[in-house]
Amino acid sequence: MTETLDTIPLATIDGRPATLGDWSGKVRLLVNVASKCGLTPQYEGLEQLYREKKDAGLEVLGFPANDFMGQEPGSEAEIASFCSVNFDVTFPMFAKIAVTGDGVHPLYRALVAARPDATGEGPMRDKLAGFGIAANPAPGVLWNFEKFLVGRDGKVAARFSPDVTAEDPRLRAAIDAALSA
Repeated sequence: MTETLDTIPLATIDGRPATLGDWSGKVRLLVNVASKCGLTPQYEGLEQLYREKKDAGLEVLGFPANDFMGQEPGSEAEIASFCSVNFDVTFPMFAKIAVTGDGVHPLYRALVAARPDATGEGPMRDKLAGFGIAANPAPGVLWNFEKFLVGRDGKVAARFSPDVTAEDPRLRAAIDAALSA
């Protein structure tokens, strides 16, 4: 059997086995998240988006990753607590994974292969360079809070740069199109 996005083994933040298939038939926005990043306030917009569009079929799925300057150092319990206390996150969160490098999780390897280019690419890469930070080379995940939109059909519909927020009209339009498909 060929492995699809929906069959790749995952673990929830509380250690239960899962796959994206558990949300089959939904539109899924996958976001690699971090608690100590300049983009961490995006949790607020992601939670608002989730609450606004959940009943229409959107799932926001958070994947903590410590790949960028150690900005997600905590344990799963610490991450879950941080998200709950600081941003009242109710969308599903997963165990910490790698989204770059030799140990990249198979899910993120598949996402990047399916959608090598990100909408909004450029400004964030320039910002990182301005801080003297060597960005992860394309097509790899650039930084925390990169977003992959997976349609109801299980295919990657879009990819958005980390600084494209939940309020961005480009992301909203893509989500609405996927929800109506």
